[in-house]
Amino acid sequence: MGKIKADKAREERITNEIVVDAYDTEERIMGWQTYLDNALKFPFEAKCIKEITISPLKKGEKATVLEIADMDLYVNNMFVIIKWQDRQLGVPLEQLLPINSDEETLEAVKDWHYWVEQGYQF
Repeated sequence: MGKIKADKAREERITNEIVVDAYDTEERIMGWQTYLDNALKFPFEAKCIKEITISPLKKGEKATVLEIADMDLYVNNMFVIIKWQDRQLGVPLEQLLPINSDEETLEAVKDWHYWVEQGYQF
């Protein structure tokens, strides 16, 4: 059972567009990576909406999202490469929310947030 109320439109998009025909972990990762790579318009500004132990970002800090990280970084999260304090590093996408981005970018990030909040895994 998910942690948040089910969203029928997001469920359909995830099932019918993102992880369609994905039968294992690697295929689900590839589905998400392809979807996000096509939907996110890089670079975009984002702010940290929650702190995560493996990331140096603190809630409220802003960063520039440059690209999707290589697939070999994924365990149960999608990572993006950000520019932050004059350096580049990978952070979990779940901790970022686009600001002043286009609708498609915002929608795609919210789709990922939904996946995570529902407790879904690759």
